[in-house]
Amino acid sequence: MMSSAMTEPSMLRRYGIWIAVAVVMLIMPKVFTSGAALTTMCLMGIMIIFSLSYNMLLGQTGMLSFGHAVYYGLGGFLAVHGMNTIAAGKLPIPLVLVPLIGGAMGLIFGIIFGSVSTRRAGTAFAMISLGLGELIASMSLILRGFFGGEGGVTANRTKMLRFFDFNFGPQIQVYFLIAFWCFICIAAMYAYTRTPLGRMCNAVRENPERAEFVGYSTQMVRFITFCASGFFAGIAGGLAAINFELMNAVNISGAQSGVVLLMAYIGGVGLFFGPILGAVLVVLLQVFLSDLTGAWLLYFGLLFISMVMFAPYGISGLIAMHLPLLHNRTLLQVMPAYGLMAIPASLGFLGLVTLIETAHHQLVKTATDGPAMKLFGIAYHSNAVTPWAIALGLLAGGLLLGRRFAPTLLRAWGEAMQPSGSGAATPARKGA
Repeated sequence: MMSSAMTEPSMLRRYGIWIAVAVVMLIMPKVFTSGAALTTMCLMGIMIIFSLSYNMLLGQTGMLSFGHAVYYGLGGFLAVHGMNTIAAGKLPIPLVLVPLIGGAMGLIFGIIFGSVSTRRAGTAFAMISLGLGELIASMSLILRGFFGGEGGVTANRTKMLRFFDFNFGPQIQVYFLIAFWCFICIAAMYAYTRTPLGRMCNAVRENPERAEFVGYSTQMVRFITFCASGFFAGIAGGLAAINFELMNAVNISGAQSGVVLLMAYIGGVGLFFGPILGAVLVVLLQVFLSDLTGAWLLYFGLLFISMVMFAPYGISGLIAMHLPLLHNRTLLQVMPAYGLMAIPASLGFLGLVTLIETAHHQLVKTATDGPAMKLFGIAYHSNAVTPWAIALGLLAGGLLLGRRFAPTLLRAWGEAMQPSGSGAATPARKGA
């Protein structure tokens, strides 16, 4: 009786988070019911798998890849060809298994390219991955029979075998298909990190010489992880083919590899859930920020630079830094200091946005729309001196006040950390 009572809390801690994730995935379509919301959530699920597969390389094993879109794109292309073959009645495979076709393609090319690229590490591996990515991207415009040229390859998911009378025409059905595979892939990749091989990936990342000394082949560890990463990236590509019913050269380009790098790094490669946060944030920014401004790519670049300079562990690292305060019940002690820092942060943000939007309008839109513009509900002319002066003043004021208030925040942080006997907190890479 006591043994059963003691194991119930541990079982709840172990599986409670997974039950919560499943429940959230199930109720999300009930909360956000619009077509745009469903489309955005589908894209989030795909990018979560893609970013986690990339984190198996960068966060787990320390391999910086600039060509990870190769396995995502190739998986998607084979999946879309598989959909067309199935629709023609040549393969009796339901749509729910099509992502495995993409995963198989990613695994095959992970084995082929990984056998070459994982022989080296560090900068050499990064350059090899970049070269392979550019090679496949250039081939996408040459091998038109497979890649479809500039127009890509299309498919129709509704013409495939029905699965329990679902034809996957409505977006809600596609959402649940993507959510199912997203949950399975998240659980599988997390389970991989808990295996001895997953732990050895961390050892190879931190100290490859010591890993070699205890008898492990660092090249083989990198190779196996590379293949597994390609498999999950291919599954993401297969889901993209199902969702968009189209695959083109953009899905295999260097820009796509750059996006997944942004997702993983902004979310945080040091913790498993970091790339999930990064994928959700980047998708939201892509969908909504692009509708608000034509300079949205500049904001992406500034966000990435800011994370590299001030939060190298990403969003998940910032969350992890506050866990000791939450554990010690001293989190409220730093809230006044955060509130004080919000003043210069808001001023600097307003000044920076005004500068960017005014410059973008002056350089890009003045020729067609004239100098008149509106920002934050205020109408003004982009060629006037006053808005530029106000923007510069807000930015400079935010920077000066930030430097003035920073010691207050650091002092409050140190006092809040004193009960745990810790100094300045940095997120541990354990469980990466």
